[in-house]
Amino acid sequence: MDKSKLLLAVTAATAFMATESAADNHDRVKCYGVAKAGQNDCGRHGGGHSCAGKAKTDYDPKEWKYMTKADCIEHGGGLTPKEAMKNKKKKKK
Repeated sequence: MDKSKLLLAVTAATAFMATESAADNHDRVKCYGVAKAGQNDCGRHGGGHSCAGKAKTDYDPKEWKYMTKADCIEHGGGLTPKEAMKNKKKKKK
């Protein structure tokens, strides 16, 4: 395969993956209180760290993961840290 065909193939594949990724993330929300230690998607609400994978405890209401709203509710999370804390207390009862 010559370089121009290879470049065209890589460009097309990259564009396809970007479109798929944007479509996947369209229905997703930040779901607080569902991330296990080291599995959060980004920074902690209110500070502490600003990177993915830095959660220190399981199900911290200030840590979040992207997921659909339905999955978030099903897993006992919340769309805000306050909501996640409230749902966490309900789970313990």
